Amino acid sequence: MNKTADFSLLFVVFIWGVTFVMVQNALSFLDPFTFNAVRFFMAFVFLLIPYISTLHKKGKTWNKGLFIAGFHIGVWLFLGYGLQTIGLNYTTPAKTGFITGLSVVMVPVFSLLLLKHRLSRNTIIGVAAATIGLYLMTFADRSNLNIGDLLVFLCAISFAMQIITTARYAKTLPALPLTLIQVSTVSLLSFVSAFIFKENHSVIFSSEVMLQKEVWTALLVTAALATAFAFFAQTYFQAYTTPTRVALIFSMEPVFAALSSYILIGEKLTTASIIGCAFIFLGMIFAELPVKKKKSVTQEFS
Repeated sequence: MNKTADFSLLFVVFIWGVTFVMVQNALSFLDPFTFNAVRFFMAFVFLLIPYISTLHKKGKTWNKGLFIAGFHIGVWLFLGYGLQTIGLNYTTPAKTGFITGLSVVMVPVFSLLLLKHRLSRNTIIGVAAATIGLYLMTFADRSNLNIGDLLVFLCAISFAMQIITTARYAKTLPALPLTLIQVSTVSLLSFVSAFIFKENHSVIFSSEVMLQKEVWTALLVTAALATAFAFFAQTYFQAYTTPTRVALIFSMEPVFAALSSYILIGEKLTTASIIGCAFIFLGMIFAELPVKKKKSVTQEFS
């Protein structure tokens, strides 16, 4: 099941990567908070349909603990998206990509501190290689740190905590109800934020915006695949793998994003980006290699 979990999560990251261009196009018409609010609400509806259809086969699964867990995960996910969105107003996309990717380093540290998960040598080397790869892919300049960088750093902490929190609850709670609460939390908080930060509320759902083909295509694809399927898969399969392996798999997102940008819109890949992709891929593979166990003295001389 571990390999199935890893390959399923890799497919999730592939979806996130290839829909990046689509989301960028939609955001030229719709502000990020509103886009996320509608996207996560649609994902909630997509997940609610199969849940209702199988409700008669299940016993009572909803309780206070489930709501608290789902809300807990959803808050971290919302903070990740929200802080990243605001931070982008003050820093560069390249620096944002690298700083967000630092969650790859934070997850094993948080796993050790909060979940008491020990790290193998291969995992540590894999995380280091992935971090170098992220740096090479997103390095833009040597400018000083600013408030945007700080906000994106907090975003990386939020995404890391979303992975850690999911790992904490995924093994004991049903995946579909947990995902429903998670995505509805993000949608609700995004709607509230959209009205708080949007200066002209009247254009949020204007016909000019909502009739754009790019907006609805991006909303439908990201809601169904990049949100409903993706976060259900993460919630379900994290019960069968470790948070650190999830973080390493998620570090492949900029690789898939770069490749899809190259194929779909002809964006050029620099030498540093190609080397960075290789480092991330090798880091993920290296972390999957089995650790050789030392032979005991009794085994050697038996």
